[in-house]
Amino acid sequence: MPATPPATARAWHLVARPHGWPAQEDFALRDLPVQPPGPGELLVRNLFMSVDPAMRGRMNDVKSYAPPFRLGEPMSGGAVGEVVTSEDPDFSPGDRVLHQLGWREYATLPARQATRIDAVEGVSLSAYLGVLGMTGLTAYAGLLETGGLREGDRVFISGAAGAVGSQAGQIARLKGAARVIGSAGSDEKVRTLLDEYGFDAAFNYRNGPVAEQLAQAAPEGIDLYFDNVGGDHLEAAIGALTVHGRAVVCGMISQYNATEPPAAPRNLAQIIGKRLRIEGMLVLDHQALRPRFAEEVGGWLRSGALVARETRVDGIDRAVDAFLGMLRGENTGKMVVALQPSPPADRDAR
Repeated sequence: MPATPPATARAWHLVARPHGWPAQEDFALRDLPVQPPGPGELLVRNLFMSVDPAMRGRMNDVKSYAPPFRLGEPMSGGAVGEVVTSEDPDFSPGDRVLHQLGWREYATLPARQATRIDAVEGVSLSAYLGVLGMTGLTAYAGLLETGGLREGDRVFISGAAGAVGSQAGQIARLKGAARVIGSAGSDEKVRTLLDEYGFDAAFNYRNGPVAEQLAQAAPEGIDLYFDNVGGDHLEAAIGALTVHGRAVVCGMISQYNATEPPAAPRNLAQIIGKRLRIEGMLVLDHQALRPRFAEEVGGWLRSGALVARETRVDGIDRAVDAFLGMLRGENTGKMVVALQPSPPADRDAR
């Protein structure tokens, strides 16, 4: 059963808007009162929280699909926790829930904003922030619904060792792609793509021009590009896409901390001659896919057909380190922060 909550708990606040790369001094870890739940609310002890590239955009005071973080207030993001106190008949103490009040040790929230987790034996609760959560659904929906993946497609995925990219490449393989190519930022990650995730080809984008390495990995071109990086990767993909090729623009991490406009892509005119379709995607538009996604991806996980790696950082005091490390590409698979000592099942599932 959950422990009695403390009077105060810690939460990360954004205290300055970063210019370029975020720095530690842009954040503050502060004690806040733990608020008891009112009618229809839950008090949740967070066990894991997510750090994601999209959080960088919310640190800027600009209009976007998600509101910016407010200065001097706790930040938010995906979290998995355990209900301590429930004032809602649909939830009981001890229930495990997924919600969006991360970056803090305890969260008080309306029960309607929480989703109960029916844990899968042998699968860590943190997986519901990654392979079985928003990250996994992003890869699944981006490939199958936005990208219209077809059996026999040649698929290129940038940032392929990250949380979304690693799952997208495996889904492409499982769904019958003829060739799956990935880029990553180290030779070790390239070996992971080839040896663990089953990519047909992979390259370290730090070892030479992306366009040249992609041409070697996909001499006959590509039919579908899943973009997590933007910049020179998108330019290379436009050059390699065949006529009527498709590109799914999921993220552009190469630009999130930039202070100047990107130099690439410089070949956008090829979109016309090749009749390319380039479409941005947000996972929020694809919630109707969640039941099918959970059933199919859960089955792949249980059978071992899909491999899910995560990089785990322990302690709320290291959450900003984890976020900055994720932006630098220090993670393989999903980056998560464990806020409490892991339960035995989660320690076994690491």
